[in-house]
Amino acid sequence: MKLRNLLTLVCASLFTMGAYAQQSEDNIAAEAPAKKEIIKTGLNFGPLPAVAFDADKGFQMGALLNIYNFGDGSTYPNPYSQWYFEASFFTKGSQLFVISYDNKTLIPGVRWSSNFTLTNDKAMDFYGFNGYMAHYDHEQVALGKDKANQDAFIYTPKYRMNRVAVLFKTDFTGNIWNNKLFWEAGYHLSYFKHGYDGKALNLEKINKGKEEYKQFPEGEEPIFDLYRKWGIISEEEAWGGLNSALRLGLLYDTRDKEGAPSRGIWAEAHTTLAPKWLGTSIPYYRYSATFRHYVPIIENDILTFAYRLNYEGTLGKDAPYYVLPYITVMGQSYDRDGMGGYRTIRGIMRNRVQGLDMASYNVELRWRFVNFALFNQNIAFGLSAFSDGTMVTRNFDMTFRGDEQYRAEYDEYMAEGLDKDRPHITVGAGLRFIMNQNFIVAFEYGLPVSKFSKDELIKNQDGNGAFYINTGFLF
Repeated sequence: MKLRNLLTLVCASLFTMGAYAQQSEDNIAAEAPAKKEIIKTGLNFGPLPAVAFDADKGFQMGALLNIYNFGDGSTYPNPYSQWYFEASFFTKGSQLFVISYDNKTLIPGVRWSSNFTLTNDKAMDFYGFNGYMAHYDHEQVALGKDKANQDAFIYTPKYRMNRVAVLFKTDFTGNIWNNKLFWEAGYHLSYFKHGYDGKALNLEKINKGKEEYKQFPEGEEPIFDLYRKWGIISEEEAWGGLNSALRLGLLYDTRDKEGAPSRGIWAEAHTTLAPKWLGTSIPYYRYSATFRHYVPIIENDILTFAYRLNYEGTLGKDAPYYVLPYITVMGQSYDRDGMGGYRTIRGIMRNRVQGLDMASYNVELRWRFVNFALFNQNIAFGLSAFSDGTMVTRNFDMTFRGDEQYRAEYDEYMAEGLDKDRPHITVGAGLRFIMNQNFIVAFEYGLPVSKFSKDELIKNQDGNGAFYINTGFLF
């Protein structure tokens, strides 16, 4: 079977499994009796030191605060409103600041969600476009990490760039039918600033503290700078820009609860309209469709089969490259970047897969093996096994548009990659601590299947796997 057909097969299998489980759930004899849960009311505070780890960003140090308002408890475990604050710093040079607010009662009949996010990445992953069409020199990266090898400088900056991203949004959701079908509308404003002093990176900062023989040399150009030289990324959009966009969509939601659902469907489709007249630097139009399904295999949250199917597409022939990595999100969360990483495809390198159109899937089997009450809090621990996958389905234009003197090195680079992308698939497992169905700490490890491929063209092209300590469920 061709690998390009594997993603289609997986998606079809997931729908079949989900439908079968949904039809059979009432006949399962292994259901356990429900335990009475403490109903939370009023304000609940969840301060926590943000000490975590992400293989893409390094160790995280900071603080976060969740504030839940459960009111009279009639909607528990779903809160009336919620605040979220975070300030985090990562050892690989990133900074993250988040302020989020979600309210279901302030505007009668309408849910209002707003978010402000600032990320400052001193060395953000950039591997090029169209997945396996952009070759990743994993052998040179491995040599650069070998401290005993004084003939190989550190090579990871080849696939890094400086980026500052400021994201603001305010979304509104209102009922159309039976509190299951909803309309969505929102305004999203974002600003991206890429590079440093006309180049991809601040090499002085990147090389600081390293032995001279390991420093990334000035004469070696990161992929981002090569793409500029070859005309793949135009100077007009290379350094970022302003996006001012409207989002419109439909939402269908029958989940039993939001924080840790075990039953129901959560599906949405929306368009992003960013015309020039609204203030956007480079106008673009995109769309997104996401289908999530939660099937109880054993009731009372004990064993749940869950999956997510997502498609991110572009209307028209082009979009600025800096909007491509994002999975678009409406509601209380914010857009997640990087097809690869904790919030998208666990186990492959962040931003490894970028294209005009991208398809992805996530599938999990979630087992909550213990539940108990402690200090008037509902506590649970869970294990999960998962598989994630993605691929580019429509390519970003990588044709040569630079000076002819650079064509030979461009041809050499393109010859190392594939003619088109294939599925990037990972497998993994995780452990979760769950408090009051909303506050969740996750420990997960994902491993790319390509690492074990006999095809040298894709072997190790997605990295060596990744470990994450983070919050919440992926979906």
